[in-house]
Amino acid sequence: MTRWTEREIAGWGRFPRVTAQVTRPERRSEVLAALGDVGPEGALAFGLGRSYGDSALLDGGRVFVTRRLDRMLAFDPETGWLRCEAGVSIEDILEVFVPRGFFPPVTPGTKLVTVGGALASDVHGKNHHVDGAWSNHVRRVELLTAGGDVVICDRAREPELFAATVGGMGLTGIILSLEVKLTPVHGPWIEMESVRVESLDHFFEVSAESADFTHTVSWIDCVTRGKAMGRGIFMRGRHAARGAAGTDGIVGKLVHAAEPALDVPVDLPGWTLNKASIRLFNEVYFRKHPRGQIGSIVHYDPFFYPLDAVRNWNRIYGKRGFLQYQLVVPPDPTHRALREVMEAITSSGMGSFLAVIKELGPQQNGLLSFPTPGVLLALDFPNYGRPLFALLDRLDRVVTDAGGRTYLTKDARMSRDTFRAQYPDWERWKAIRDAWDPEARFRSEQGMRLGLVDAPGGAR
Repeated sequence: MTRWTEREIAGWGRFPRVTAQVTRPERRSEVLAALGDVGPEGALAFGLGRSYGDSALLDGGRVFVTRRLDRMLAFDPETGWLRCEAGVSIEDILEVFVPRGFFPPVTPGTKLVTVGGALASDVHGKNHHVDGAWSNHVRRVELLTAGGDVVICDRAREPELFAATVGGMGLTGIILSLEVKLTPVHGPWIEMESVRVESLDHFFEVSAESADFTHTVSWIDCVTRGKAMGRGIFMRGRHAARGAAGTDGIVGKLVHAAEPALDVPVDLPGWTLNKASIRLFNEVYFRKHPRGQIGSIVHYDPFFYPLDAVRNWNRIYGKRGFLQYQLVVPPDPTHRALREVMEAITSSGMGSFLAVIKELGPQQNGLLSFPTPGVLLALDFPNYGRPLFALLDRLDRVVTDAGGRTYLTKDARMSRDTFRAQYPDWERWKAIRDAWDPEARFRSEQGMRLGLVDAPGGAR
């Protein structure tokens, strides 16, 4: 008999929050049995809770927390193909396989995501311009569909179902397992360079000069206006060659020494993050890097996952939580849309200290997969309420008019009309999904808000 417990759950942004009936299956047989309990309230999978908004939430529904489906089932060291259950995390893969000379092919800015969640979001990383997104390295996905059948899908088998599952936010079913091809590496070290960039134009100059690096990203100051708008710290790196060895450096050693104590145990007061504190942080962070370039060999943790060193860092935004706005706009020599977005943010006074910018590559996976060629900008905003929502609505219009889109994994408030304008393949996606789940057994708050699935009773 399946055990269900009523719990309040939220995404990483802690906005919104819902109450759901939650189960934590440990074996696939338990998942199949629990699906039989699902009625008109609907169901949804939930991994490690790193989706920011409401894409993994279902108020009053049945939520399958998949983290305990964490078995690694098979590995071929000749090819790098790993078969594992959907609850295996990127952190699990790193711990087991980096000592054996393998690394995840793509990783987002946190290792605390499951492989099932990575496919449902089609996550991208610092190497998108070289290696594409997560789904470009995945095959043989076992998906529990609404009818109770386990279907194997990938680009060769049930390709339409696979395409709808990639970036489909868990709305095609529950991912039980998949195969992912790991990348050979010589150790845990990253050859890294950091460059202080003085403006948005300088960022694009440095980005163009960094084609030889497999991984690139830049922290960007979203508070400073004028000629210095877009200044930041550009980071580029590659997996180190055989025999290379580095050190954690002073900062890394301090982080590792203090890691057990690096925690935000309670919500900070709402006034902690304000215009003055964000401006001060950005100024100090920018000035601490000397002009020019610094080279070093560092461990993969501070390069890929600096925020993972601080447990519960999302509590710094207080009880109201925060929203991330992540966009991509097509290439444009004048960067008009990006400048308009930056100017709107800096003039609003609602700047962000957690903000990154990166150029994405040509790989596209269609339907609801987010990454498209262009420039990505991601910003975390304290939940200021109506003023913030008005600003984000304004940014939506700029992004949509430029032919860009915002990332569903980070979204908590986009309108249905905006979504449909940004994702023109939504009708094709919905037709595929509805064919496999005509009664909308799998749904989410986001899915109903955007019209991807029907609400209970057939309401749209």
